Amino acid sequence: MSGVVRDQDVDIDLGQLVRAVWARRLRVLAITLVAAGAAFAGAKLMSPQYRSETRLLIEPRAPAFASTQQANDASAGPLMDELNIASQVQLLQSADLLKRVINDLKLYNLPEFDDAANGSAMSSILVKLHLKKNPLENPPEERVIDAFIERLQVYQVPGSRVIGITFTSKDPKLAAAIPNVMAKVYLSIQSGAKLDSNSEATRWLEPEIENLRRKVSEAEQKVAEYRTTYGLLQTNGTTTFPAQQLNDISAELTRVRGDKANAEARAQAVRNALSSGEASDTLPDIMSSQAIQRLKGTESGLQSQISDLQTSLLNNHPRLKSLRAQLSDIRGQIRQETQKILASIENEAKVADLRASELERQKDAVQANSARAGEDEVGLNALEREANAQRQLLETYLVRYREAASRADSNSSPADARIVSKAIEPVDPYFPKVVPIVVVAAVATLIVSAIVIMLAELFSGRALRAVDTAPKESEDEAAVENDVPQAAPVVVAAARKPVQPSMLAVAADEDDEVEDVEAAEQASEDDNEFSIASVADYLTDSRAPLAIAISPTGDNGSTATVSLTRMLADAGRRVILIDMTGSGYPTELMAEDRAALGVTDLLCGEAAFGDTIHGDRFSDAHLIPQGQSDVRRAMRGVDRLSLLLDALAAAYDLVVVECGAADVAGVSRLTRSRDVEIILSLPEVEETIFVTLMTDFQAAGYERVVLMSGGDGSEQAFGRAA
Repeated sequence: MSGVVRDQDVDIDLGQLVRAVWARRLRVLAITLVAAGAAFAGAKLMSPQYRSETRLLIEPRAPAFASTQQANDASAGPLMDELNIASQVQLLQSADLLKRVINDLKLYNLPEFDDAANGSAMSSILVKLHLKKNPLENPPEERVIDAFIERLQVYQVPGSRVIGITFTSKDPKLAAAIPNVMAKVYLSIQSGAKLDSNSEATRWLEPEIENLRRKVSEAEQKVAEYRTTYGLLQTNGTTTFPAQQLNDISAELTRVRGDKANAEARAQAVRNALSSGEASDTLPDIMSSQAIQRLKGTESGLQSQISDLQTSLLNNHPRLKSLRAQLSDIRGQIRQETQKILASIENEAKVADLRASELERQKDAVQANSARAGEDEVGLNALEREANAQRQLLETYLVRYREAASRADSNSSPADARIVSKAIEPVDPYFPKVVPIVVVAAVATLIVSAIVIMLAELFSGRALRAVDTAPKESEDEAAVENDVPQAAPVVVAAARKPVQPSMLAVAADEDDEVEDVEAAEQASEDDNEFSIASVADYLTDSRAPLAIAISPTGDNGSTATVSLTRMLADAGRRVILIDMTGSGYPTELMAEDRAALGVTDLLCGEAAFGDTIHGDRFSDAHLIPQGQSDVRRAMRGVDRLSLLLDALAAAYDLVVVECGAADVAGVSRLTRSRDVEIILSLPEVEETIFVTLMTDFQAAGYERVVLMSGGDGSEQAFGRAA
């Protein structure tokens, strides 16, 4: 049995598990049928429960006759997000809504909603034993609400704005009626909330509107008084009188200045014509004069006569002289008339100049008044802004008041939800489902029965088998015949007893070799103690699940291991000791019965796992004795021991295996991992034995090797050995 234990060394015999279940098939079938029958009877005895569901769609809604602006406002809010939907779910489960539904349907008269009044015998017993609160201590209304909530389920359909209302009842009609009534009450509450909001709005707006009307009237009165006081009268609704007057004067001044310039230009033209002797009949002012036109006609007639007479008369003829004198007189008159026209034009220029001067004076005066009016308009603008603000606010309030008043009717304020699916009366009960219950109970009973049988086989060891161990059986038997006496003597405790071979030595492989090392590593510091109490403290702190105790000197070392186990048990740890020694001395010290079933019986398959665990006579520790079966036959199944150690490590804080005078090869067969403590139990340290064991275990990879000895002499011996 040397070498490292591998996972494939021991396997579970699946065929044995199947055979064990098949051998008990009639018992399993009977238990399954009984369980199925009990499930069928229980399902039939249960009162049927019916379930029905109503679904609501949460969406903003507005009346059909609402204006476009109102419809846009309704669609804009409220925001239908996840929080809003979750809030509606909570509203559907509110106590006020549930009370209205209970009162509308008179559920408080139904025994289904007040089981406490007709309490069962079991409930009365639990109440008397103070294991359950007396439900009658609660008011009837609270009991009905609690029963209602237990049967109610309100939830949001994932990924939508749909809310489901589900109710379970013994009465199918009631199961369908309650969700529908809840939906109607919810819609009524929502619509009523809108009506209350509109009513509150109208009640609040009425006094505000009256107050604003008064403020608007006062503001407009202040504007009118300010205009009158400072003369800021409006002419066309936008311009004040000083500004309009200034505009008129400016326009008139521009016109007068144009007339003056025109008159001066006309007069200059006439003067130029007179001074140069040019004909003035081309000037508009000259040609427009009637007197000039008559004189020009007379002049033309005289010139014609003179021209006619010169052909027949001499120049000094009296007739010609007379005509020439008349012509000269006419031309003098024309010049005089032209001078008059020039004087008239010059007078027009002077009048225009005087008019312009007067307008400029008026303009300056009006500009001064307009500047003062601009300063006064600052206050006027402030008053007008205040009046406009009050007027706009009043108009807004009037619009809102008309909207709120138009929604005072219940039909004008629909709830922001609608029913998309009404609950209908269910035909088939929701619970219990007889066939599924019977099938599940039968299958579960069948599986549990099979598992119990398999576990019993596993813990008894009958379903465990060694893998590829046939070639080694002959070697194991030879080793047993050569190295182990036929019967291990039972020796009473003494001061020093002869060394007995351990059970692991019986199964040791002869071909195993241990690698030699030149020197042992230092085992401990000089100030460490190696007493049993020190080792117990060390094991408590390390929390190792498994400890292998080696007693090279025989039963006196095993005695120390028993003391260590009892000390750990007295310290409150759950600890068990397995006697793997050849002498069985730990069994003699701890067991009530020396012939108790033990580890050899377990490995031979002659005892169940639970039958091999016994209590210590003098402590709370547990013990698996050596047993009464043949050692050599037991060692053929030693590969199962590692599995048993794992099972014990899961149930106990520490598993201590007393191996007696075992070697490294035998210990390696017991440990699958290196998470193990190796304890060298040497009451009196012998340097040669200690150094050899330390070297062998450390060479095999066991770094945590603890010396358990006693007295100062052992410490000195350990120091020399190190």
